Amino acid sequence: MLESELVQGRRIGSVEIAEIRGLIENNPLWTRHRLSRALAGQWQWYAASGQLKDMAAGSLLLKLHERGLITLPPRRRAPVRRPRDREPELFDTVVPEPVVASVSSLRPLQIEVVSPRQPDYHSLQRYLCQYHYLGYRPVGESIGYLIRSRAGIDLGCVVFGAAAWQCAPRDGWIGWSAEQRARGLAFIANNSRFLLLPWVQTPLLANHILAEIAQRIQVDWQSRYRHPIYLLESFVQRDRFQGTCYRATHWIHVGQTTGRTRQNQHHRDNQVHAPAKDIYLYPLSSDARRRLCR
Repeated sequence: MLESELVQGRRIGSVEIAEIRGLIENNPLWTRHRLSRALAGQWQWYAASGQLKDMAAGSLLLKLHERGLITLPPRRRAPVRRPRDREPELFDTVVPEPVVASVSSLRPLQIEVVSPRQPDYHSLQRYLCQYHYLGYRPVGESIGYLIRSRAGIDLGCVVFGAAAWQCAPRDGWIGWSAEQRARGLAFIANNSRFLLLPWVQTPLLANHILAEIAQRIQVDWQSRYRHPIYLLESFVQRDRFQGTCYRATHWIHVGQTTGRTRQNQHHRDNQVHAPAKDIYLYPLSSDARRRLCR
């Protein structure tokens, strides 16, 4: 490797390759897993939550091994394939009575953080799988909210999860480098799902939900993952939605996606196209950009 390049979010050059080769050569009996943990510890590679990023180190080692830059010890056992989670059982097909009401008659809203160990989490899963066009399969850090009226009537659900790895309009608005982005992505949460149940007919309800969650998500995220977030992002599919509730609650429209997927980076002759999406950002503090660029 003549020039350094970004691998698994870290800048890797000839010095780092030599360091990894030395770690492998000096510990010939170590497993790949032990090498990953040792490398993560040696590089002080921790997540924002304080957890050692040994899985990221393992992925980095495997990528370098596949490129012929290092030689890992043989696998001692085949990788375990985890069975896919079963799809949650759907609700009955009987549609509830329409909720036709003003926002003021539904407030104060009950906005509850639900986790996989709580019964209400299954309601959130089933609602999204049955009524959201993208379904629901969480990956990485995420927080789900179940929204009810003051009388306890289910109105919808909202999910925030991991930020997109690359997004030119967002990255341009922040003004960070590739290295800063690799360090700072954990401090951005992506509004990956927003669902008002189809029988809820309340104008401006989405605006109030977004505004109330924006006021509390910092505390909720810190409580669950022990690290802050400074920015919210959302990608709104243009052929389905207009993004009205984001604009109304002062989210910043910074541009659009290109309509290409990650596969385009490696298969340019057989490009895969995705629907174009509007990109909205919501800074949670006035100095969000400075904090993300540290």
